[in-house]
Amino acid sequence: MAAKRLNIAVLDDYQRASEPHLAKFKDHHDIAYFPDTLLPYNGADTPQSVKDALVKRLEPFNVISTVRERTPFPAELVNRLPNLQLLLTQGRRNLSLDLDAFKARGIPVVTAIHVQASGENTVESTTEHIVTMILALARNIAEDDAGVKSGIWQSGLCTSLSGKTLGIIGLGRLGGAAARIFHVAFGMKIIAWSQNLTQESADEQAAHFKLPVTNADGEKTFKAVSREELFRTADVVSLHVVLSDRTRGLITTKDFDLMKPSAFFVNSSRGPLVVEQDLLDTLKAGKIRGAALDVFWQEPLPADSEWRNPDWGKNGRSHLLVTPHTGYVEEMAINGFYEQAAKDLEAWIAGQPLGDRLA
Repeated sequence: MAAKRLNIAVLDDYQRASEPHLAKFKDHHDIAYFPDTLLPYNGADTPQSVKDALVKRLEPFNVISTVRERTPFPAELVNRLPNLQLLLTQGRRNLSLDLDAFKARGIPVVTAIHVQASGENTVESTTEHIVTMILALARNIAEDDAGVKSGIWQSGLCTSLSGKTLGIIGLGRLGGAAARIFHVAFGMKIIAWSQNLTQESADEQAAHFKLPVTNADGEKTFKAVSREELFRTADVVSLHVVLSDRTRGLITTKDFDLMKPSAFFVNSSRGPLVVEQDLLDTLKAGKIRGAALDVFWQEPLPADSEWRNPDWGKNGRSHLLVTPHTGYVEEMAINGFYEQAAKDLEAWIAGQPLGDRLA
């Protein structure tokens, strides 16, 4: 049973996009917005003082609205929030929530799922971002933009991708969609690897994306290869794997050492899939041409993070393009999430059935 006057917390809404959607509740309930993300409660290096600060922030609230995995809710945190009655989140899964802990306390976890526009040629926002990052990295877009604005004219050479090889780690929904675009638009050869990928499943993905299984020369459109062959031969390596205990730290120095000096590495999935220091050491030494990252090991990035260093691409360092985990941060999607969250909250207050639930 919902309290008559609720205390509602909205976490990690960096753009404050939620406010217009939740404004209908402010006359009858108390809403607090916390756009600054605290360190995760279950982080390996999170001090007890920060854990206690997060509990102090969240303890008064009956309803908490989260954004994806920005604030994890392990069991210990869930059990320290005595007033919590409802959690609103986003996406078809959220591995940062201990759903068993929510179920044990009878706290519903309701999720908003973005409905993609339908149509044969539509692509997801994250896919658009992946393609943009790869092109921007190869074409020196960010560096040239910064250079022109600071008085520099043509400081370096860009790289053409046409006819080269794209290595996809994780040939799923996003990896397959990006592969299709680069194959069709740029004639790139597609090779793929993941822990369970077979040539049969790679062929099925090609067919799913309405591509021929083989080309005119009899070569596979999506070719399953070994991990070593992918890193050794790809001109661009793009990572599209779900983070789990099995995949944490999946990519290491051993992989980077196989890459061509002219190759690019791209991660738009999750930072901890890669051993951070191994990637830093590779790029600092200029062992590969460059990297593009939309995800990091701590988000938001600390102000003193080495990834914020303006000297990438200079003095022998590899080029680096970074974006602040914005692959899915598209206006229709984000507003859609909060519109659905408002509907779910309204239904819960009225005692009506809830929509999509994780717990």
